[in-house]
Amino acid sequence: MWTVTEDSFNPKTQHHKETIFTIGNGYFCSRGAFEEFHPGERRATFIHGLFDDAPIVVTELVNAPDWLPITVLLNGEPFSIHTGVVEAFTRSLDLRTGVLTRTVRWRSPGGHLATIKFERFCSLADEHIALIRCHIKPDFNGQVEIRLGLNCHMDNEGLAHWNWLAQNHRAGVTQMRAQTRKSKLEVALAQRVHLVLGKLTHRAFWDAPGQPTEVLVMEARAGDDIILDKWVSLATSRDHELPLELAYQHVSAITDWASAFKANAEAWEQEWARCDVEIEGDEEAQIAIRFNLFQMLIAGPRHDDRVNIGAKTLSGFGYRGHAFWDTEIFMLPLFTYTAPHIAKNLLNYRYHTLPAARLKAQKKGAEGAFFAWESADTGEEVTPVWVPDFHDKTKLARVWTGDLAIHISADVAFAAHQYWQVTGDDEWFCERGAELILDTAKYYGARAEWNAAQNRYDYTDVLGPDEYHDHVNNNAYTNRLAQWNLQAGLDTLAWLRKNAPKKAIELVNRLDLTDTRLAHWRDVIEKIHVPIEPNGLIEQFEGFFGLTDVDLNAYEPRTKSMHEIFGIEAANHYQVLKQPDVLQMQYLLRDYYSEDSIRVNYNYYTPRTDHTYGSSLGPSIQAAVACLMGYPEAAYEHFIRAVRADLRDVRGNAGDGIHAASAAGTWQTIVFGFAGLRLTESGWTTTPRLPYHWKRLKFKFIYKGQLQAVELRAQPANE
Repeated sequence: MWTVTEDSFNPKTQHHKETIFTIGNGYFCSRGAFEEFHPGERRATFIHGLFDDAPIVVTELVNAPDWLPITVLLNGEPFSIHTGVVEAFTRSLDLRTGVLTRTVRWRSPGGHLATIKFERFCSLADEHIALIRCHIKPDFNGQVEIRLGLNCHMDNEGLAHWNWLAQNHRAGVTQMRAQTRKSKLEVALAQRVHLVLGKLTHRAFWDAPGQPTEVLVMEARAGDDIILDKWVSLATSRDHELPLELAYQHVSAITDWASAFKANAEAWEQEWARCDVEIEGDEEAQIAIRFNLFQMLIAGPRHDDRVNIGAKTLSGFGYRGHAFWDTEIFMLPLFTYTAPHIAKNLLNYRYHTLPAARLKAQKKGAEGAFFAWESADTGEEVTPVWVPDFHDKTKLARVWTGDLAIHISADVAFAAHQYWQVTGDDEWFCERGAELILDTAKYYGARAEWNAAQNRYDYTDVLGPDEYHDHVNNNAYTNRLAQWNLQAGLDTLAWLRKNAPKKAIELVNRLDLTDTRLAHWRDVIEKIHVPIEPNGLIEQFEGFFGLTDVDLNAYEPRTKSMHEIFGIEAANHYQVLKQPDVLQMQYLLRDYYSEDSIRVNYNYYTPRTDHTYGSSLGPSIQAAVACLMGYPEAAYEHFIRAVRADLRDVRGNAGDGIHAASAAGTWQTIVFGFAGLRLTESGWTTTPRLPYHWKRLKFKFIYKGQLQAVELRAQPANE
């Protein structure tokens, strides 16, 4: 099962389907808007790293000039499913090759009937090019006119970012340049049009400013095919000082549709050879996991290590292209285990943004690296400070994550360490990964607060992954990950001294890792406060057990999160979780906790978690923890909620873009949960806990540079 399809068009679900039918290649992605204009659309193409200033959100990934426009006229009547009569409609996305196809049998208001088919893909073989094929079979005699253009006049839901610079049409190539208004980044597009089949009667170029368009008029004969190809290349000043020259080179290298299609298909075949997951016995789970993997693969940068993946990938306007801890904790394991070249690029992004993280720590009165909660191109903090209140849009609510979510630095360090352990990439770890771990450890050492009365170290006034509770003290996730980070720093320095002594000396001197500082780290590790009961129950933060308990079932049915129902401030007073901090922490550090310890926390926090309308990040990890407890059927309920998040628009906001953490997290559920994959000193093991109806599970991963294959089958009922 490799195809996502729809057989009718519903304007009410238009934005959701634009997200679902997003295509891309790791350099840019385009939402599934129609080639022709449709009322209310959110058409957008996003290119990695192309940010510009914006009010409130500080900066946003800009909606690039549109490469899609194709207008078809049947005897002068423009094709649009908003007018005329749609006699048949199908749209499908081939996940195996990334080709999006739409076929419409349409009768114009004047009665002219034709079958119009569009195919398009963003080449995985050449990240700068994209192709569209328009195939028309008229049921009338007359003429067909096709207008193929580029459009610089795009905006981000009303905010314009582009200044049009220049355009021309020479030697069969339409070229256009534009520049962002504040960041001064240039983008260039080049277009070639190739008539594959049809009798051309007229050809022209319209030099409309910002919308250069090539026009072809063909003779229409009932039953005779007309096929036209549109080849486009995109490049930016981030890629080349003369982006138009680069775009021209790439579009000129296209020889024909078949060759470009073959190269793209072969590139995808290589991707799926590493990343595919096969599930036998569950068709919905099979297509859903492949869809989620596809969306992650088209967002993963393969040739750029100065960009990150935003929380909505490159598929929508949600979160403005900003990256969060979602990348390190939810997305990176997928890439680390199946596409380590992408994982390395994402971690290098964090390495390149260390200066911004250090500056943020200094501004907060600390040392080391305090990474931005929301990060864009430079790594500076771009979390909005104020947003409209849930209950009264005329009022503003303070956003505290950028100030208080200090766990982000440990998340980055954890991902760097995991990458090293899985890949064995000592060279990268020595040159970059070690510094990430040491400088974040330096931050937690400096940020720790001595509590003389309790003879311990605290982290006060913080916000954990459960964002329903802010300004809390000693959040268990934060404190335990900080403790881990400090120990990882000491272990990293010991490894460097043994394996790369010159690098160890350099980092000790440059980061001021004195004996006194390292002794302080050891003291913090020993005395950090992680509230834990005698039975192993860990208090999410100091005072959580004293909050008002809530029976979530009493609020059903509902379509809102408990955060919205209670309000941002009031939610602080209830034992309701956006996502379970403690379970997330124990999942990450599962080698340090017994099954009994995890179970007591699972049983306590599961009924207090807002699974459906809280965080989209939670269900996949909740499912993985349920598997660790030996509850595969409970795990499946959370898993299926996660894999449906975008395909079925479970939360009603998929129109804003793909829920990237959820999409990648479902891979973790399968691999670390249902399959029970664990790395050991001697290799790896599995402890399968498959859902009862799964007959077979197969996947691959890369361990220490070698491709590993895992195939698990359901055990007979009597075993």
